[in-house]
Amino acid sequence: MNGGSGGNGGVHAGRLFLGSCVALIATSVAFATVGAIMFGLKGEFVLNNAQVGWIGGAAIWGFAVSQVFFAPFCDTLGMRFLVRMAFVGHLAGALMLILATGFWTLFAGALIIAMANGLVEAACNPLVAALYPENKTVKLNQFHVWFPGGIVLGGLAAWGLDQVGITSWQIKVALIVIPTIAYGLLLLGQRFPVTEGVRSGVSMGQMFSATLMTPLMLLMLLCMAMTASLELGPNRWVPAVLEAGGMQGILVLVYINGIMAVMRFWAGPVVHRLSPTGILLTSAVLSGAGLLWLSYGGSVASVVAAATVFAVGVCYFWPTMLGFVSERIPRSGALGLGLMGTVGMAVVGLVTSPLMGEIADRAAHADLDEDQVVMVLAEAGGALESQSLRTPGPAGDDLRSALGLVTGVLESYEAEQALPPVETANALRGIIASGSTSPAVERAQGILGPAENRGGLISFRYVVPLSGFLVLVFGMLYLKERRSGGYRAERLS
Repeated sequence: MNGGSGGNGGVHAGRLFLGSCVALIATSVAFATVGAIMFGLKGEFVLNNAQVGWIGGAAIWGFAVSQVFFAPFCDTLGMRFLVRMAFVGHLAGALMLILATGFWTLFAGALIIAMANGLVEAACNPLVAALYPENKTVKLNQFHVWFPGGIVLGGLAAWGLDQVGITSWQIKVALIVIPTIAYGLLLLGQRFPVTEGVRSGVSMGQMFSATLMTPLMLLMLLCMAMTASLELGPNRWVPAVLEAGGMQGILVLVYINGIMAVMRFWAGPVVHRLSPTGILLTSAVLSGAGLLWLSYGGSVASVVAAATVFAVGVCYFWPTMLGFVSERIPRSGALGLGLMGTVGMAVVGLVTSPLMGEIADRAAHADLDEDQVVMVLAEAGGALESQSLRTPGPAGDDLRSALGLVTGVLESYEAEQALPPVETANALRGIIASGSTSPAVERAQGILGPAENRGGLISFRYVVPLSGFLVLVFGMLYLKERRSGGYRAERLS
């Protein structure tokens, strides 16, 4: 059975493909929204980069949780059932984020939304493969137009709200609800086809064997961890890192994803000219070069030029990896596609994004001028103490909270004759977010912003070596393919 879908009779392929694209927009608006609010969350909840990295990471690795639990059962539960669960998850996660009171509720909301995102991919990737079995790589690229496309829409909406004076991050989170309602209307009542595996009579055992016992599949899972890290790790941090340096980071993210969307839409001629392995090899070269260039920052023109190379490099990674596996190891079916997404998102969420946050924390601290920081903390401490005594209510609580952070760092400095790494940046954030009228607030921002920018850019540099490994792997696959007469997709009977 397939969730009441029956066979392929009565299936409206165009509407299902459109609904899948809108569902993917919901996942990418969620991705863009969490990225857009990360810088603000640091100030409002006084979070360090590692904590923000865990929130940003949960918004990614939660995807893997739902993939690993539900993708193997896509054939039996049915794609429509997974889409319905995704719909509920998007609404519930957005609500939890909007009502969040601190790190753990932010973390939980991001995790629920990410699990809904994973359910969309677990259902819609095999759905597209089932709807277009003769043209899977091209159609998967065109379907995945709407991940970067949705980031463009969500990023521009978040930026537009800022321009008209609506700075509430809760309202930005509420943007997720719009495409969620839209894909619910398009998909929830529709009849879905059976998956390719069901149509071809591939058993669950055969699917697991093809996914877990095929050397090529295991190699591609390793490569998926790296391609996803190159694409999604830096993209998660671009807005916060560039905003710290005074640039409109969300617009750079929009620009990167605009390029990705356009190039994925026109993937057909590129796939036919280069072949999937040729695309992956070219992508590995360009993504590494673009990210290395971007990690040095510089002028707006330099950042935009580096972002262009990076965007061209990463744009085909995700859908082409899925298309390659679906065409070369078709018996892996929905499980193979789901496990590819699981590995990619799990590594980015659990390793790449938090690790980049920790690297940024260490590098930012090393960039701070210790004497200047101590002077600012001392000045701010006196002002905060005086203002907190005459300020009642929540405003006074903010001042007292910031004072506690400043006092703790100064006491540690007196005892150790060195500023503590994470707590120092948190104290500066506390001063900035305190609402104090002291000139120390502006000085704290002037010290912390450039250090956060530099630390974030350095974290980009640590991801670059992955592209070197990918060049070797995809280069060998491409040469082997050329020697054997060219790329050939396998077909299930």
